[in-house]
Amino acid sequence: MKKTMLLTVLLLLSTFSLRAQSVASSQDSNAVPVVLGHSLVALAGPWKFHIGDNPAWADPNFDDSAWESMNLGSKEDSFDPNQGTEGFVPGWTGKGHPGYSGYAWYRIRIRLSGADGALALLGSNDVDDSYQLFVNGQLIGSFGDFSSSDPTVYITQPRMFALPASVRQPGADSTMTIAFRFYMAPRELQQIDPGGMHNPPSIGFRDAITAAYHMGWEGAYRSSSSILLSALIYILFTLLILMLYVFDRTETDLLWPLAACALSAIFLLLVFFTNTTLLFTATEQTLAGAVMIATFVALWAITWWIYFGLAKKKWIRNAILVVALCGMVMDILYTVLTFSGTSVPHSVFAAYQISRTITSAAMVILLILIAYFGIRQAQRTDWMLLLALIFYGSPNLTPVYIALHIRTAWFPFGINLRLVILTSLASLFCFSVVLMRQFRSSQRRQQAMEEDVKQAQEVQQVLIPEELPRVPGLTIKSEYRPAREVGGDFFQILPHASDGSVLIVVGDVTGKGLQAGMLVALIVGAIRNQSDTNFDPASMLQSLNRRLCGRGHAHATCLALRIDADGAATLANAGHLPPYLNGKELPMEGALPLGMEERTEFPVMRFQLAEGDTLMLMSDGIVEAQDEQGQLFGFERIHELLSKATPQKPITAVEVANAAQNFGQKDDISVLSVTRTEVREAVFA
Repeated sequence: MKKTMLLTVLLLLSTFSLRAQSVASSQDSNAVPVVLGHSLVALAGPWKFHIGDNPAWADPNFDDSAWESMNLGSKEDSFDPNQGTEGFVPGWTGKGHPGYSGYAWYRIRIRLSGADGALALLGSNDVDDSYQLFVNGQLIGSFGDFSSSDPTVYITQPRMFALPASVRQPGADSTMTIAFRFYMAPRELQQIDPGGMHNPPSIGFRDAITAAYHMGWEGAYRSSSSILLSALIYILFTLLILMLYVFDRTETDLLWPLAACALSAIFLLLVFFTNTTLLFTATEQTLAGAVMIATFVALWAITWWIYFGLAKKKWIRNAILVVALCGMVMDILYTVLTFSGTSVPHSVFAAYQISRTITSAAMVILLILIAYFGIRQAQRTDWMLLLALIFYGSPNLTPVYIALHIRTAWFPFGINLRLVILTSLASLFCFSVVLMRQFRSSQRRQQAMEEDVKQAQEVQQVLIPEELPRVPGLTIKSEYRPAREVGGDFFQILPHASDGSVLIVVGDVTGKGLQAGMLVALIVGAIRNQSDTNFDPASMLQSLNRRLCGRGHAHATCLALRIDADGAATLANAGHLPPYLNGKELPMEGALPLGMEERTEFPVMRFQLAEGDTLMLMSDGIVEAQDEQGQLFGFERIHELLSKATPQKPITAVEVANAAQNFGQKDDISVLSVTRTEVREAVFA
């Protein structure tokens, strides 16, 4: 929970601009002489210390001679075993009060000399956890909220307290009693030598204290800059994975590292802002961290499980979820139990340490199993992926590093570089190489698919003729506009070789894209094969229905129309839109589409086409065209459009297709118009 700042900055400042003199006084032997120059003095002590809590201990006249003495000056080789910083002073648990949490008091009596100006006090920059400051019995300020019996705890931050003139005695030399009332949550007992202040506060002129205060904040931001930088790197990595996913949305495996990176970035930003502001309490951060850490640990572990090709070993995924959930529940319970009150049974700490050791070991074992099974079944080891996994899992061995006295934190230029940050960035770098290879593979696959689509387009252009055949006595025009590169609508115009009749088959298969195009190819081939022996519309639909039944989702609406040389027309329908004769919809019975049931009977109707009559056949892409407000083109607009036709100026297939496309095309559009001419002559499309 502690956040370390640069005590050495304050000590250097004191070396250049102040001198602390210790002079025996016959009037008050308990007062520590402090001579203020133009800067500040570190109050290393000796301090009087006592565990417990009593409001009377803030009274300057209280006799604390029986209290134990405590010096806050650090040794040259002092080292923080928790954070890895220098200048560490062990807390009260390391000075005779092991296992104690709750309230404790520090008192010191100083005699000021040369204090001819506004004074201020700079709080210790490494404390456990919250405190109140009293000067000559007067409450000056606090760090943390002491309005309840269990004070609210925040991450340690620089604090400056202006000392009012009312707390100073008149005269050149005046005495001042400074008292700190500390509260430490039981949770801190899991640290090494916690409790109270780990370096001394400082007193001095307000300008000097203000300068040191700002330097302390500068050091705090510098120390946390590695966390912010890591968060930004995770954000960039999140955007990179998001772009890769947008490029190829079939790569659903990317969603796992995407979620893991996004959550990691959010957590690091939470830590940074909690370290540098009072945005969240330590309890809130710890609870949020328990949930976030367990979640992104599970997300990253599942990412490795997927990328090592172990999706079939679902027991590994289930084990990952169980271990992560157990770790989260234990962290939440431990936080609730140890962030309040003044004492917690030792069994709680022991149980938590044992459980965390077990869950960490279980996660390490799962990562090892992922690497083992992944390498075993792979034809070639992906070393970058393996390195990414090793770097990711190495922070789980931190307790081992500590036991072996291996440093896990460094402070170059005051920047807090932790092993977990360095290994996480190394893991991201290695994983980025894996993602780039995946991206290139996706590019090659996309290019191959584009080539397949191009070839399918070429095949469809052959199947759906651009130049319509000549049919004596009929004018046939068509318009075809697929919604995608490969459409699902089809039509065939097949003149009979001997009797002058023509068979027209139009339809619309289910689905879109390449799959629909392949189904179109199947149907068109079947139409051409069947037309060699039978021109009957009903028989044609029965044959197509048998071809499609049993092929899964291979369904299609279809309409088969035969027009004889004398204008007699026979129409069979399989769920397709009925055609329009001279702008009016033919009253034809509905039916199931092709491929639904093998023994379906398709309705047949017969009518006569007179000279000048126009028959308009269209797909449901006309009716289902949709504007920006979600309104359909609908049958009413079709009736309105066709009703404008006159014998002198009929509505063409192009005009119908344009009207629907301009309204808002959502599906393939195909329109076929057949007009019986007065003179039986061949007409081009």
